[in-house]
Amino acid sequence: MNLEQTTENRPAEGKKPFKKKPYQGKGYQGKKPFNKAQGEKVADGKKPSNKAQGEKGGEGEKATNRRPSYNQRPARSKQPKEGVVVDENILFGRNSVLEVLKSGRDIEKILVQKGQMEGSIKKIMGDAKQRGIVVQEVEKTKLDEMCNMEKHQGVVAYVSAHRYVEIDEILNDAKSKGEDPFILILENIQDPHNLGAIIRSAHNAGVHGIIISKRRAVGLTSTVSKASAGAIEYTKVAKVSNIAQTIEDLKAKGIWVACADMDGEIIYTDNLRGPIGIVIGSEGEGVSKLVKSKCDFVVRIPMYGKVTSLNASVAASILAYEVVRQRYF
Repeated sequence: MNLEQTTENRPAEGKKPFKKKPYQGKGYQGKKPFNKAQGEKVADGKKPSNKAQGEKGGEGEKATNRRPSYNQRPARSKQPKEGVVVDENILFGRNSVLEVLKSGRDIEKILVQKGQMEGSIKKIMGDAKQRGIVVQEVEKTKLDEMCNMEKHQGVVAYVSAHRYVEIDEILNDAKSKGEDPFILILENIQDPHNLGAIIRSAHNAGVHGIIISKRRAVGLTSTVSKASAGAIEYTKVAKVSNIAQTIEDLKAKGIWVACADMDGEIIYTDNLRGPIGIVIGSEGEGVSKLVKSKCDFVVRIPMYGKVTSLNASVAASILAYEVVRQRYF
């Protein structure tokens, strides 16, 4: 026995002897595809692949490790730009906007590209003015982002996710139920999630209707509908152009109007029974001075923390349920 030959072939301590594998170059077809159902061994730390099931030719055909050629790869779907959300309640294109104006569907506002005031755009603006719909001029880049770079032809319309009602319809609903009118008046609420949450709480508190402002406020969009958890389908919402004048009209019809503000009396000590309307201000600015001056009295929610304000939807819920407590308990 040759001692030197034996020593050279002996593996190092703790290591397995090296065995050279047969050549398996790119495109090697000899290796069977892994199939967990057939019970083949899986290498530790590696995810099993099942390419054989996706190969053309049916069962029994071996899969290849080659990537498909460029022409065989599926086309990539067009994705919106990062940070851009295409709302399902946005319509764009001149014919689409003209048709929705003819249909009488509620429209939140119309955006028109600056410098595009000819042809059918003039017709759109004229019809919108007759219906009292807000029209704003914006840059082309804003419309491009809203429409995910699709051809918008210089015009975009926000359509409502729900039908608006007149204030008289809200009052008639309360009368038909034999109840004193209970209305929430929202001034410039701009967050759709806040509006949706308010609608949800208002419906469960027995509010007969909600009044929102036409300008500087969010309308009944799909996001509002989702945030309301379906309550939008059972809640009457009216949209007005002048909150201050609307308050005057409600007072003339025998409704007391309370304003939520930190300068008022604590809500638990004021009388909120009878026909009542409660005004909730915007998230940042609260109730404007003009609207506050039109209200009959001012109420506040007691605060004991260092943050001296509440989310608009939370404040609306607290005030609404204080009315419920005073009416029924």
